[in-house]
Amino acid sequence: MKMKTERTTHRVVKTLAPTDRGAIDLARQYGAALVCVRHRTDAKGKVRHTTVELVVRSTPIHPRTLKMVLVKVGPHERALQAIVVAAGGSWDGTRRLWRLPSRVASILSLRDRIIAA
Repeated sequence: MKMKTERTTHRVVKTLAPTDRGAIDLARQYGAALVCVRHRTDAKGKVRHTTVELVVRSTPIHPRTLKMVLVKVGPHERALQAIVVAAGGSWDGTRRLWRLPSRVASILSLRDRIIAA
């Protein structure tokens, strides 16, 4: 069983933007890196801690390439077709199959309907 440390029992009582009264001095000290200032109390509510959240690094996000799969949905399964379309699927008329991301097929429990391309 994991014991709670004292630090995890601190409760946030107030969050301030860098431009809010009470955070101006810290905004001058930390500059543009300051995201917010938080006031926390200990578990007993007898000690107030002032904490700051800072941006230390910013890096661009490179989205993953989506692995697309082909899924067989019968022409009579209109409700399932509507769900596939709502989830971003598209109709491949030449193969007469639905194309959608593999992850979406898994979420929709369509793994057993995937056709090897």
